[in-house]
Amino acid sequence: MSTAIDDDLWSAIGDPIRRTMIDLLLTGGPGTATSLSERLPVTRQAVSKHLAVLDRVGLVHAAPAGRERHYQVDEAQLARAVAQLSAVGSTWDARLRRIKRIAEAIERDRHNNEGG
Repeated sequence: MSTAIDDDLWSAIGDPIRRTMIDLLLTGGPGTATSLSERLPVTRQAVSKHLAVLDRVGLVHAAPAGRERHYQVDEAQLARAVAQLSAVGSTWDARLRRIKRIAEAIERDRHNNEGG
């Protein structure tokens, strides 16, 4: 599983409506644009556009069901996104620890120079 950052994936996840849609699909199971729009503050047409973005990056997949399509989350792709987020978090944690050490060294030097 790759942890290289996928900008398209994160652009799709970056939208709060799409994150809510993913959550609704994870907690409620497969859904249609109509069923999702009933639980979101946007139109069915907007939900369809958001679903198209999520489908394009592989976070959801659709199966035809009569006149509608039932969408469900691709858990492997979601796991890939989580791995990417974890990798980014680890990288930033390391950067912040380094910045903290530098700031503490500057503070020690300042304190030693003032006292001596």
